[in-house]
Amino acid sequence: MSWVLFILLAVVTLVGGVGVVATRNVVHAALSLLVSLLAVAGIYLILFAEFLALVQVLIYGGAIIIVLLFAIMLTRSSEYPRISDNRQWPIGLVAAVGLLAVLAASFWISQHQSAGPESPALGNLANSLFTRWAIPFEVASLVLLVALIGAIIIARTGEDEG
Repeated sequence: MSWVLFILLAVVTLVGGVGVVATRNVVHAALSLLVSLLAVAGIYLILFAEFLALVQVLIYGGAIIIVLLFAIMLTRSSEYPRISDNRQWPIGLVAAVGLLAVLAASFWISQHQSAGPESPALGNLANSLFTRWAIPFEVASLVLLVALIGAIIIARTGEDEG
């Protein structure tokens, strides 16, 4: 029974993801993203990860989608080209298929590779990320924060000049 529910939620997740990419209306894309995120929360519930499901619904399904909808509503759409005017979708399709091929190949290789000492388990990866690589991880987060602040400053100075 849980496999049937998992497959149903996986299909809903994929349909929501395709809806995000395929629709030309950004509000519909945000609502498709919400459907996809709620289906992922359902998958977390099937896996007995109630905390992750709650975080998925509250933070991603609630806060992020609301912020995204506010950003859409507050953006002056006359300043930006319409999505339908974009003719680069074949390049995006080729990139998506290439990414799918790389991910499928890495999944297949990891499933058929023997687990030796050179392939660390997930616990070892998390342990090394939060012990050995903690400082570079935090430095990267500070660099991203500085870039975000810089982008806000650049956007505000351009707004004051007009």
